[in-house]
Amino acid sequence: MSSDDKVTPLRPKRPCPECGKPSARETYPFCSTRCKDIDLNRWLKGVYVIPGRDDEDDNDDQK
Repeated sequence: MSSDDKVTPLRPKRPCPECGKPSARETYPFCSTRCKDIDLNRWLKGVYVIPGRDDEDDNDDQK
């Protein structure tokens, strides 16, 4: 193979959303298990929240 036969990755490398280091294949999109666990802990504590619609509760009462 010549140097012109480079393989194009399926997706571009992205930095770890927690610390900014290059992400690792085993813990993608994070760089390490530590950063992955920090993110999981934030979800479990309720730091991250997915907003819902206010009318979702109203629909349950009407049924």
